[in-house]
Amino acid sequence: MKHHNRYDYSPIPKRPAFDWPGGKRLAFYVALNVEDFSFGEGLGHTPTSLGPQPDPRNYAWRDYGLRVGIWRIFEMMERFELPLTHLLNASVCERCPQIIEEIRRRGDEVVGHGITNSERQSDMDEATEAAMIRAATDILASHVGTRPRGWMGPWIAETHVTPDLLKEAGYAYLMDWPADDQPFWMRTRSGPLLSVPYPIEINDTPTMLSRAQPATDFHRMIVDQFDMMLAQSERQPLVFGISLHTFCTGQPFRLVQVQQAIETILKHPKFERVWVTTPGAIADAAMSLPQGIVPGSA
Repeated sequence: MKHHNRYDYSPIPKRPAFDWPGGKRLAFYVALNVEDFSFGEGLGHTPTSLGPQPDPRNYAWRDYGLRVGIWRIFEMMERFELPLTHLLNASVCERCPQIIEEIRRRGDEVVGHGITNSERQSDMDEATEAAMIRAATDILASHVGTRPRGWMGPWIAETHVTPDLLKEAGYAYLMDWPADDQPFWMRTRSGPLLSVPYPIEINDTPTMLSRAQPATDFHRMIVDQFDMMLAQSERQPLVFGISLHTFCTGQPFRLVQVQQAIETILKHPKFERVWVTTPGAIADAAMSLPQGIVPGSA
């Protein structure tokens, strides 16, 4: 039986106790996938059957996310006074400079997310993948003004050497491995790399596009996940994330359901136990803990 050897098994009830900053128990962040797609070629999400290339119907539906959807999500998060973490394709920087201006104005965090979601790292050889990571990092740094410290690959796809290449490119944390509700350290050929939890279930596209569940289901999933994780966090501090995509949640009938779910969360009587944060701040908090607390740190 093959094993990745990136991390060891660690049952969550057996881990040492700790708190998030300020004595909080549940870290809460919202991730927004800001993705760009090549016209007439490559991979792409679709809410309907694929058409023959150039497939303007599905390409334009995805482009709606950058032209309209993201701005509706910005408006919603402004009303809630909540930060966003943007999983940002580097190609957006040059094609949609107004989006980058708004990200910088808000002071949001940016996580590296490849150059475009029309390609996957898993289809690349090592040299090509390393060059792509370097190029995406440089583009994001030059346009956003700060170098990304975290990475999540397009389509959450990796090769066998992706964590090694990210560590060697100077990344501090990775979000490709949804194996836990707490951060944990992964092994690479060049030293440890932190894994920060990313929600593959509380994620709009797998729910409403892949499984074709209605937006009302996603609303219920967000609230139920939050309620249960807040209760579970009395025993262990946990990470609760919501993952959105501009072209999916940006549609008005879906946006209203997400908006109502977040309103419910913010009104929870125990919300004072929640740390509203970003993956980068979660990584910093985990890295500041004594050795032996975070799985893999010993």
